[in-house]
Amino acid sequence: MCSSTAKPVAQINGRPVLQPTCNRVPSLDRRNSNKKITSDSPPTVTTKTKAASPISPKSKSPRPVAIKRNNDINGLNSSSEKVLTIKTARLEKSKSMSSSRTATSNYSMESALRYSSSLIIEKPGSIAAVRREHMALLQAQRKMKISHYGRTNKSSKFEKKTVSDDSLNGNHETTDGEEKRCSFITPNSDPLFIAYHDEEWGVPVHDDKMLFELLVLSGAQVGSDWTSILKKRQRFRDAFSGFSAETVAKFTEKQILSVTADYGIELSQVRGIVDNSKRILEIKGEFGSFDEYIWAFVNHKPITTHYKSSHKIPVKTSKSESISKDMVRRGFRCVGPTVVHSFMQAAGIINDHLIACYRHRQCTESSPPSN
Repeated sequence: MCSSTAKPVAQINGRPVLQPTCNRVPSLDRRNSNKKITSDSPPTVTTKTKAASPISPKSKSPRPVAIKRNNDINGLNSSSEKVLTIKTARLEKSKSMSSSRTATSNYSMESALRYSSSLIIEKPGSIAAVRREHMALLQAQRKMKISHYGRTNKSSKFEKKTVSDDSLNGNHETTDGEEKRCSFITPNSDPLFIAYHDEEWGVPVHDDKMLFELLVLSGAQVGSDWTSILKKRQRFRDAFSGFSAETVAKFTEKQILSVTADYGIELSQVRGIVDNSKRILEIKGEFGSFDEYIWAFVNHKPITTHYKSSHKIPVKTSKSESISKDMVRRGFRCVGPTVVHSFMQAAGIINDHLIACYRHRQCTESSPPSN
């Protein structure tokens, strides 16, 4: 038998059974008691600690710990007072910075003004002085740009002429005894253009050939001036048979090319003149004459204007626009409002002589009745 001491651990049929300790098997009661003891003990709760997630830069910072007010009587207002003091400090700081900036900007502006004023006053050859001279030169050139009034390249600077009371009363003589002309006639103007101004410009015309000639010359002077066109006047007369609409309308293609080659007139311009002659023949068949058609727009009475300065004379009017519109509708070429207004001035349909010019009253009084 086993030498180890045996203790009764169970009963079989009411009798205790001895078993060695090495062969001891725990009974059911003992197992149950062990289970009860383990069940009675408080369960151990295992809490898993979550790893702290990284704080993103866009997330708001955690709320600061509340400040203990202790026993302060004014404890309720202490946090608000602290916020106010912080805001006032920031405002004072921003005001001081803005004042310093304005002071520096004012100083820089004052220095710049002093520098610019010194350039303008003390240094006549400075950029500002050159700019001022350049603007004055541009103004003078702008005043002289009256292309259809016959200025030449050698014309001097424009000198503004004021209208005196004597010119308004009918006295158009200068101190030298010469008669006053329009201000666009200068001492450097071509004698041919001066003669045209004194004898033809603004005089009412009622001859169909002459009206056709002035219409052609008015269209030819676009991009040029009256002086250069008047020098080519005889060449135009020879090329187009004295501006007989009946003859020009019968020009063949060979004749058109020969006119271009012999007289140096552009081919498109020659074709336009031939087409306009055909339109004039159509108007003659409808109205009886080109004179009757063109003067009907002004009720057969010339329009008299009263301009004191050549700068006030327009390049086109509502009347020239209406005439141009009707002529274009009928098939005329190169008859824009500016060309038609120049034609009206040349044909005396409108008297645009300045009131200081001696030709203003003469053209008004010598307008013959229409045929």
